Amino acid sequence: MVRTKPARPRIAPLRPPFDPDTAEMLRRWMPPGAEAEPLALFRTLAVHAQLMSRMRPLGAGILGHGRVPARDREIVIHRTCARAGAEYEWGVHAVAFGQAVGLTDAQIAATAGAGGDDDAGAGWSEADAALIAFADELHDTATVSDAAWSRLAARYDEAQLVELLVIAGWYRTLAYVINAARVALEPWGRRFPDL
Repeated sequence: MVRTKPARPRIAPLRPPFDPDTAEMLRRWMPPGAEAEPLALFRTLAVHAQLMSRMRPLGAGILGHGRVPARDREIVIHRTCARAGAEYEWGVHAVAFGQAVGLTDAQIAATAGAGGDDDAGAGWSEADAALIAFADELHDTATVSDAAWSRLAARYDEAQLVELLVIAGWYRTLAYVINAARVALEPWGRRFPDL
């Protein structure tokens, strides 16, 4: 993926002190017990508190209550964010979830590479490569070919297939917000590799 020069945010994320309702909403978006400042993305979404409150159940459901295995979910998230040029979200997920769900550094980097499923050293399984191809097809065509669908349907039930589609769509939506609002990168987030 191409690195872009950081640009000034178009929508300034909210800064503390937060009013009590905003503080509570931001607390709920962060992982339980997190002591870090709420993410810039969350503070950007908080400028529209009503919309943000409606978004949270879907985001939390994808990450905490999904039927798709966490590793598979993260492959789709990483690839979707990378293809959409959302270095912010790719980098947050690389640090917060990537290795925790069993992805290697090479695999995380490969999700941002031009080849995705065949980058040297990634060691993707056939099932992993099918997820990369799925994310690529959705990005390129807004649909999935019969061949790609068949590969996934051999492994996932219908509920999981719907979930995979929603995961990709949700993170594409976040990519739109991140890229268009120019959400500043988290200082601790991973950066796209120089491939």
